[in-house]
Amino acid sequence: MEKRANWYELDNAAKIVPSTAKGANTRVFRITCELKEEVDRETLQRALDETIEEYPFFNCVLHRGIFWYYLEDSDLKAVVEQEHTPACLPLYIRGKKGLLYRVNYFKKRINLEMFHVLADGTGAFMFFKNLVTRYLQIKHNLSEDIKPSDDFSVEEKNEDAFTDNYSKQKGLKQLKEMRSVKAYQVGGELDDNLLPHLLEGTVSASKFLELAHKYNTTVGVLCVAVYIKAAIQGMSRHQKKKHLVISVPVNLRQFYKSGTARNFFGVINIDYDPKSYTGEMSSITDQVAKDFKEKLAPENIEKTMNSYSALEHNLAIKMVPLPIKDFTIGRFDSAAKRGVTTSMSNLGLIKMPAEVEDYIDRFGAFMTASSQQVCVCTFKDKMVFGEVSPYKTHKIMLNFFRCLTEEGLEIELGTNDYDSHEEK
Repeated sequence: MEKRANWYELDNAAKIVPSTAKGANTRVFRITCELKEEVDRETLQRALDETIEEYPFFNCVLHRGIFWYYLEDSDLKAVVEQEHTPACLPLYIRGKKGLLYRVNYFKKRINLEMFHVLADGTGAFMFFKNLVTRYLQIKHNLSEDIKPSDDFSVEEKNEDAFTDNYSKQKGLKQLKEMRSVKAYQVGGELDDNLLPHLLEGTVSASKFLELAHKYNTTVGVLCVAVYIKAAIQGMSRHQKKKHLVISVPVNLRQFYKSGTARNFFGVINIDYDPKSYTGEMSSITDQVAKDFKEKLAPENIEKTMNSYSALEHNLAIKMVPLPIKDFTIGRFDSAAKRGVTTSMSNLGLIKMPAEVEDYIDRFGAFMTASSQQVCVCTFKDKMVFGEVSPYKTHKIMLNFFRCLTEEGLEIELGTNDYDSHEEK
């Protein structure tokens, strides 16, 4: 990430975020840590004050420039509060100078909410794991030498990995292809105020892995495959004429050497024709696995990475004033969403230092969306599926969990549908 005087350029993925933060899609994500004990506010505040020093760009505010948005240093301080408002409320309000993240708590749970301009889920987890570790060090008088295994220097955390790894290609072509498909759309009764409805389902990670082995596939493939099966169960004959397209964010740090805590991800789309479903799970898993393998090939990953960078490096786009960019990118984003059924982001196994593991029960992740988004993360044997949507019901995800119970897995469910703290 490039810093000039007291301001920062946005990374390439972040450049489109403010233009697409509308309605229910506030582009705010939430990551949570549930401890085995009640959270102490003063200790959490101290831990936040110390941890944020390693992530100075998180304390920035967002401004509108002539051609792009940019981040500026601020002297604002995040104040830890007990949670008292609905989850994932907007963090960026045009014309208002405010931080783009918040930390709050309720009973045993610590919540970090962040505007996607600052980081992706992996980058936010870097910060969050340091925050939780520091909190537990202070609370239980543990050694200050304990650090998460993926801790990097301040310089590494600040870097703009898109710019560092960009190679000039026709990246815009891939973005245009994403809006050429009309996929099956998730529907339902919208919340009157477009507030996010959260559903959290926890399963045994080892049992889920056994199920993946039963179908001779991976955990990532099975997550998408079970979702596809659940969606098909709720589709009419007419709706089955449309393909199911699952958008899967890919952590590019595993393909390019980077310790950035900024955005550094790409997206692949897994396309499935419901007419291919025979009633056997293998008729889904085989196709999904094939699609994953093809789209995660090195040459396709490079195209995915360059597709974001292409927006910045395209001269025609670069020279368009910001108000026109906002309108154009917003239209483009709406068209692209018609080509996607849902997004499923697997943040993988969350590893914490051995000294603090026994104080933690589970982690969870949630991302707002105009229709639906599912996030998956695992800590020890607790695999947590977090769904967010503006709909009052969770038809597909409840089908998803029924599919798992039919396979012998036990599900622990929580939701904020009736009370803002029910999912806690």
